[in-house]
Amino acid sequence: MKKLVIFDLDGTLAQSKSALDAEMAALLNQLLSHIKVSVISGGNWPQFQKQVLSHLASDERLKNLSLLPTCGTQFYKYEKGWDRLYAEDFTAEQKEKIVRSLKTAIEQSCLKAEKVWGEVIEDRGSQITFSALGQQAPLDEKVKWDPDFTKRKTMKVILDRLVPEFSVRLGGSTSIDVTKPGIDKAYGIKKLRDVIDITIAEMIFVGDALFPGGNDYPAEQAGVVSIRVRDPHETKRVIEAIIACLG
Repeated sequence: MKKLVIFDLDGTLAQSKSALDAEMAALLNQLLSHIKVSVISGGNWPQFQKQVLSHLASDERLKNLSLLPTCGTQFYKYEKGWDRLYAEDFTAEQKEKIVRSLKTAIEQSCLKAEKVWGEVIEDRGSQITFSALGQQAPLDEKVKWDPDFTKRKTMKVILDRLVPEFSVRLGGSTSIDVTKPGIDKAYGIKKLRDVIDITIAEMIFVGDALFPGGNDYPAEQAGVVSIRVRDPHETKRVIEAIIACLG
């Protein structure tokens, strides 16, 4: 019997940068009544609060929820409130090199967008994130920009050469996440194993980027039983199946 279900956020629980819809929130509340749940995403903590927490029931079930922003480089656990257990932040020098390399990769891959909405390069403390159309881009623009990840795979090849000492992963609809080496969703899963004392064999991971280079792929490499979904609609059906099995 599995004891923990881990979800990616954007593209899995919700559309990119969007809040959980009412059906997803209800399903997660129901799932939290049966089993421990974790969410690992490239998003930062404020994004988790806006997209996830503000739509879940504020009751004792939150003790079954662990949140790992910025690809697992931060860990939040609920007791009487939300406590951050760790954060693997970059130094100022590391941030400078990553930002400079991202700008170079954008130029070399000819992927500078004519119109953007908000920041293209965001410092999330423990992660630097490139969002091709900006952090606040409309969803309809984002989903059609790089649906097969081809554009970002080109950038990743350049970034792997420019910053080989860091981890570069594709995430969301238009984003690339850069973290410290070895700190990705596999790292977050191992932290979950240690902090909440659940073995990897007792976990399930659900995500939409479970392919080589995708920011969910390290979860599968860590040995977690993984389920690839295309969108939140498929995730809802997976949650329903898990609840039925636990029922």
